[in-house]
Amino acid sequence: MGKQKKSKVKNKSRKPSGSHVRPSKALGQNFLIDENVIYEIVEGSSITEDSLVIEIGPGEGALTTELAERAGRVIAVELDARLVQLLNVKLFGMDNVEIIHGDILEVDLDTIITENLKAYDLKDVRVVGNLPYYITTPIIMKLLETGIKADSITAMMQKEVGDRLMAEPGTKQSGAITYAVHYYSEVSKVVDAGSECFYPAPKVDSVVLRMDIRDEAPVELDDVDMFFKVIKAGFTQRRKTLLNSLTTLEGCDKDMAEAALCSAGIERTRRAESLTMQEFAELTKALEEAMK
Repeated sequence: MGKQKKSKVKNKSRKPSGSHVRPSKALGQNFLIDENVIYEIVEGSSITEDSLVIEIGPGEGALTTELAERAGRVIAVELDARLVQLLNVKLFGMDNVEIIHGDILEVDLDTIITENLKAYDLKDVRVVGNLPYYITTPIIMKLLETGIKADSITAMMQKEVGDRLMAEPGTKQSGAITYAVHYYSEVSKVVDAGSECFYPAPKVDSVVLRMDIRDEAPVELDDVDMFFKVIKAGFTQRRKTLLNSLTTLEGCDKDMAEAALCSAGIERTRRAESLTMQEFAELTKALEEAMK
């Protein structure tokens, strides 16, 4: 993504002033209030006047306003009806912004993107969001697995989750989600965000990651679904060896697992977290043969 530009704003955080909505604990709302982080998100997303931005969870619109200044068009999807009402008032007069009241997991993003790209003659799609901690992984995987027509996803998330996503496949910090995210995208860090950057302040720190959607998969596969089933099985009991954990895969017994590991040239005593993406691809092909 290149060298990040330094922020023009210095440590500017504040509680929302004027008319605002009380954050909902049930919806995991922590509103971003640090202008430095907001600036870094906009810069790190590579947004231009030719960009269509899909913003997830705009909250009170602090980031939305800055996105709209840079982008050709912003579609902000907000679940909380109270915030939709506030945003419609706050962003009144900004003709390139549309607020959609809905759940990002249910909204028809393909249609929204296709229609807006054509109607406004835009060239690229950037997804940006301050994601609720409790639903970060489902949102990211939904976007990646459904093949969203986007160039990148720039998302705020809990630092612990971000560390897992940034980890290299085949290292101790990796998990099943690591392989999935790296299969679909190239991951880089945009900026760290401490708890003081939000209102109310959460008990954990956050990080903003950018996921650039790959044009081509990093490994060759005959069956993508099987590939991820094998990875999931491997991490189901991550403290166990692959020989034992692979038996949780439907239709796979210990003899099949051993034969596949041998065929793929992988030691039976290794654990899932030690395998590279390529080794999981080779193991998947070997298991397909062993389970025939």
